[in-house]
Amino acid sequence: MATPKLSLLLTKTSQQLSSRTSSLPTIHRLALAPPKRAFGSSGSPRLSAVPAPSQRRQHQQQRRTMASASSVPGIEHISTDKACPPAGPYSQAIRTPHAIYVSGQIPFSPLAQPVGGSIAVQTAAVIANIRAVLEAAGSNLDKVVKVNIFLADMGDFAAMNDEYVKHFTNKPARSCVAVKELPKGVPVEIECVALP
Repeated sequence: MATPKLSLLLTKTSQQLSSRTSSLPTIHRLALAPPKRAFGSSGSPRLSAVPAPSQRRQHQQQRRTMASASSVPGIEHISTDKACPPAGPYSQAIRTPHAIYVSGQIPFSPLAQPVGGSIAVQTAAVIANIRAVLEAAGSNLDKVVKVNIFLADMGDFAAMNDEYVKHFTNKPARSCVAVKELPKGVPVEIECVALP
């Protein structure tokens, strides 16, 4: 039989947990929820046991269903004929409710022809492809938050960078690495993440 002090303590603990976990995702709130109180045959409050295995299985099934249902809707494959077409089984970009992930773009025209010239000219062609893909996704270069640059030769860094700063004026986070080789023998490839 619970005393009034125990009942008060249980109520306060429950309220504190509720206020602390209200901002957590549902799955975490379920795991942190205080035990439910039930009433015994005498009418006195008692703590209930952990949910029955069938209830746990039902909750797990609901969580799996929500995860698989939410992982497919809201993902949109972006394609535009104003940028170089994909050279393999991938999308030019993927749009989610929170971000747009642009695949690596190379200095090829929308007709899949290589763009020759200096590293600056080829960097400009890559950024033109990125711009076209972002516009097809309803975004633009000003909303880019992360850029990854791949160079076949780090000696091209300064010339690439001089062209890059003309287009990415918002200064997104960036990585630049030299790689052994890039697709189609190009000297530069750039991918990015942008806000919708």
